[in-house]
Amino acid sequence: MESWQFPQGVHPNTSKPAIEPMASEASVPKREDFAKLVLQGPEPPSLWYELIGMLRKAVRYRSADKHFTLSVCAMSILHSLFPILEWSKSYSLKSFRSDIMAGLTLASLSIPQSIGYANLAKLDPQYGLYTSAVPPLVYTVMGTSREIAIGPVAVVSLLLSSMVQKIADPTLDLASYRKMIFTVTLLTGVFQFAFGLFRLGFLVDFLSHAAITGFMGGAAIVIGLQQLKGLLGLSHFTSNTDVVSVTRAVWVSFHEPWHPENFFIGCSFFLFILGMRFIGRKNKKLFWVSAIAPVLSVALSTLMVYVTRADNRGVKIIQKVDAGINSSSVKQINLNGPYVPECAKIALICAVIALTEAIAVGRSFSVINGYKLDGNKEMIAMGFMNVAGSLSSCYVATGSFSRTAVNFTAGCKTALSNVVMAATVMVALELLTKLLFYTPVSILASIILSALPGLINVQEVCILWKVDKMDFLTCMGSFLGVLFGSVEIGLSVAIGVSFAKVIIHSIRPQVQILGRLQGTSIFCNIKQYPMVCQTPAVLTTRIDTSFLCFINAKFIRERITGWVTEKLDEIRSVVLDMSNVANIDTAGLAALEELREELLSHGIQMAIASPGWQVIHKMKLARLIDGTGEAWIFLTVGEAVEACLASKKGGDLEC
Repeated sequence: MESWQFPQGVHPNTSKPAIEPMASEASVPKREDFAKLVLQGPEPPSLWYELIGMLRKAVRYRSADKHFTLSVCAMSILHSLFPILEWSKSYSLKSFRSDIMAGLTLASLSIPQSIGYANLAKLDPQYGLYTSAVPPLVYTVMGTSREIAIGPVAVVSLLLSSMVQKIADPTLDLASYRKMIFTVTLLTGVFQFAFGLFRLGFLVDFLSHAAITGFMGGAAIVIGLQQLKGLLGLSHFTSNTDVVSVTRAVWVSFHEPWHPENFFIGCSFFLFILGMRFIGRKNKKLFWVSAIAPVLSVALSTLMVYVTRADNRGVKIIQKVDAGINSSSVKQINLNGPYVPECAKIALICAVIALTEAIAVGRSFSVINGYKLDGNKEMIAMGFMNVAGSLSSCYVATGSFSRTAVNFTAGCKTALSNVVMAATVMVALELLTKLLFYTPVSILASIILSALPGLINVQEVCILWKVDKMDFLTCMGSFLGVLFGSVEIGLSVAIGVSFAKVIIHSIRPQVQILGRLQGTSIFCNIKQYPMVCQTPAVLTTRIDTSFLCFINAKFIRERITGWVTEKLDEIRSVVLDMSNVANIDTAGLAALEELREELLSHGIQMAIASPGWQVIHKMKLARLIDGTGEAWIFLTVGEAVEACLASKKGGDLEC
């Protein structure tokens, strides 16, 4: 029988297997052969190869079994950009009936909410309705989520009003303010499209779950405080969003004439909406009661004000709402002015926040229905719909959790429910806007207030405190920053704490002392598994970082040399388990060389076990292997420890 051998230089992507199956115990290779695997493996893929692979994956054509032709490529791009071409093939009349019912139910909630969110964004009511008309149509043909409901949301509306008003004050120059909003919306769409096109979805992850939880909670309270202006019928109110400024504004307003009828109408219908929501949650068949409660509140309050002419007694009303579907806003977009950099900064923040909320909402419901949401396609769809929206008098739109939940509960089957909703909103813009003249402003405040409890997740904050104190600190930093500072401060604190967490873990990675589990070749952390025992003359350590680099190399070297110094008389060898180290830079290589020389000066041999593919490749290029010696590079920790003990006379193989 031929002896079992390792093929040299066989690339893992070839069809020939790198290792032949073992036929018998006689063909089992020696430990030295295993160690050679580490040094004689193929070169890892280069950075250029990985970039080309990412590009190919981004523009790959649909069917790999088809020959690449221009028509196949074109069809692939079309199907990638417009998922509706796929799911429409199996679309049925039954699904269409379900989507119509879901869309109509969704519209009954979207119309009053859109008007309220436009008020929050300091825009006229029709702009909220515009945003619920055009973006949903674009998303339907380009999005991958079946349940997500597109339109304006509270948090993004607050972001826009709080940041854009620093460039153009809507109370002094509403036309300029509106131009800035459309410009920011266009740039938001461009950023979102770029994120999806270049597969930069990881940028959204810079805002961690803990940061988003705190930000949403703080934003919900700030939005609620802002609604006191409409709820109390105040004429003068602060433009700041922090709790101190809002509290001071409310306190000052109490010393001025105000009309309690506004407060009575707002609170009454706020309790009515909450009551209907409670009924809908108790009985799933009555979900529609909760959905129509806002539009019913608008209708009843408007009728009440009209019949009693309460507007003559101080009740503030919406008054005129422009009729007609979206008009073009192309000429209002200004990309040459001095405020374009500020608009770009605001757009980047809005793009990240809007994508974070939409993708989180979409993934939550896709998991329930058992299909996968394509994050990059979602970003492209969101980008297109906001670019189209900016050209048709819309402001930033995204997925709404409350409306998506209603859409899902109403039984939607596809994104076509968004089309039904958009069509209903357009009909309302054409025919029903005159009926909104006497709608009280306080009812819009109550509708917004009723949607806020879903943004505050106290249970999640408690879990963060129990599981990870650093995440809790991130959450509270974001929350308090929004509450007592501003939206920008809250986001800055959240991102700052998140980066600090990453940097701290990178600077001070885990470096563990390992011990052998008796009777086995398994090595474990002695602190996590106290029953293991250490091999007397060998210090076995594990470096728990994926990237040994300039930021942590010195810390790791000093930690290991510190342990060696403590037991200098006992230790004769040091084994570095580098199985968790995926990559290394020149600073990391220099640290390994310095550690080897320092150990050698004390007569201590250094061995390296299970180095990563990139690590061993760079060690060979830097000639670090020549200094360490090929004989001291091992495939496993057990082999390294046994070799160290065997090289010392009288060494005990066991603990």
